[in-house]
Amino acid sequence: MPHPVHVIWDWNGTLLDDTDLCIDVMNGLLQERSLPPLTRERYHEVFDFPVIEYYRRLGFDFDRDPFPIVGAEFIRRYELRRHEGRLHRETVTTLEFVDQHGLRQSVLSAYKHETLEELLAHFGLRHFFAGVLGSDNVYAHGKVEQGRRWIAQLGHDPQSVVLIGDTVHDFEVAEAMRCRCLLAAQGYHLRAKLERCGVPVVDNLAGVRRWIAAQV
Repeated sequence: MPHPVHVIWDWNGTLLDDTDLCIDVMNGLLQERSLPPLTRERYHEVFDFPVIEYYRRLGFDFDRDPFPIVGAEFIRRYELRRHEGRLHRETVTTLEFVDQHGLRQSVLSAYKHETLEELLAHFGLRHFFAGVLGSDNVYAHGKVEQGRRWIAQLGHDPQSVVLIGDTVHDFEVAEAMRCRCLLAAQGYHLRAKLERCGVPVVDNLAGVRRWIAAQV
């Protein structure tokens, strides 16, 4: 297997620690509808892509609250508080580590592209990335399509590209791109769920660094 030459990062949950923010924003919507609140444990259990299924599991009645409307309301409230999210403790250290080992980096996210660019600049991370690929809508569609286009544009053997994420969907995206995948169990999905994908799983970004060091 070729040595990695490019790392593609997921953003929310992988580099950005916003799980508690997502839970708090969603709980505001749930409380207004007298629906059971999310705990961190329940969030890890029910969150998934496509996000419409996540909303359905939470009990939203799409006859009363059409998904495009309630989904947009979640995004609106999240956006107002987006700077409350914090980088994972070792995000900067890990990006520097990857850079120092000669691997190029990019971000592939279901997050809206313009806001993703703003947040990368806000956190002082933009210079790490050769490419930033975000969604063109608020409903987290199109990550697979974006990824396929990006892998073709990079022109590398897909097996020399590693996608690092925190959800089963990141594994599915990597599969569609035919690239390698490493999952970090510090975001939206817990280790037990990630391990079912059959790819390497680490606990955190320190584990990511150890894995990369063993590959290059």
